[in-house]
Amino acid sequence: MASNGTNRSLLSGLVDPTPPKSNENTSKIRRYRRCKSAPTADFLPAEIGLNNLQRSASIFGKPHPHYLRMAAYLGAYLSAGTICFYSVKSQITGKKTNGIVDSIYFCIVTMTTVGYGDLVPNSVLAKLLACAFVFAGMGLGGIMLSKAADYLVEKQEILLIKALHRRQKLGPMDMQKEVETNGLRYKCILFLIIISVLIIVGTVVLALVEGMDFVDAFYCVCSTITTLGYGDKSFSTTGGRSFAIIWILTSTISLGRFFLHIAELNTLKRQKKLVNWVLNRRMTAIDLEAADLDDDGDVSAAEFIIYKLREMGKICQEDISPILKEFEDLDVDQSGTLSASDITLAQNPKTNS
Repeated sequence: MASNGTNRSLLSGLVDPTPPKSNENTSKIRRYRRCKSAPTADFLPAEIGLNNLQRSASIFGKPHPHYLRMAAYLGAYLSAGTICFYSVKSQITGKKTNGIVDSIYFCIVTMTTVGYGDLVPNSVLAKLLACAFVFAGMGLGGIMLSKAADYLVEKQEILLIKALHRRQKLGPMDMQKEVETNGLRYKCILFLIIISVLIIVGTVVLALVEGMDFVDAFYCVCSTITTLGYGDKSFSTTGGRSFAIIWILTSTISLGRFFLHIAELNTLKRQKKLVNWVLNRRMTAIDLEAADLDDDGDVSAAEFIIYKLREMGKICQEDISPILKEFEDLDVDQSGTLSASDITLAQNPKTNS
């Protein structure tokens, strides 16, 4: 960027158009206003998956097409697994109940890698099918179903925020700000509640349906949701396995998401500490030289912001370069600033040619 406007700030569009008062103290002051926010999720492509601003207060709202597709994949996986394992049920050893229930139950135990060992493939074909379905199931459960679990939890964040701030009157903007600020913390709380409920329900069902004492039932629950699957205690009745089909899937995924969000929360805390350190650190001459992107001896507001963001680890040179390239392509008159005429000319095929 070579001519007149090359040394002007990239944030010059944010300068308040109102000229400052003509006195000694304000003649050289440039005032900045807040940048307009980026388009909300309502205007973003659906495939990006940024639907956090479209939360409903109930899980019974209209589901996102992305999650309907995931439900279809899960249905296809379980249907194919049930047909395959039912067709080779004579080649699977162990304590059996109902053929169809056992086949679905075996699919779930394989997908979640619980692997009790109460049903074991005992032929070449059955073993190869188990190998295929364990990898397909891990991919489906680890990626798609985990996102679906997050989706359901996100739709309950508003309810949790209202419950925690029931004495305060929070508007929609306050709600959104609270979700953006403490979203990970709320997810951890919600998943912890879900896991606690699932542990209690699983323990009660194992005690009542499978006839275990409460210690053995709790032991079986813990070995299941952590996917240890020792195998000495497991579901062995038709009713128990019918319950386990849903319970094992939800409990293992919920525990995995809980620990993932705990790790993300710790990472976020470390990032905040780094940000505070960067903001409170005094600038030096070396920092000033590093922040001077165009080597003109002065650091503009845009250069200062970019330098600080790089120090915080929020952006890197690989992020900046394509943005500057786009700016140069749009700056048709090479003035160093963008105007409506630049955008019009840049979008004109004749100008580009």
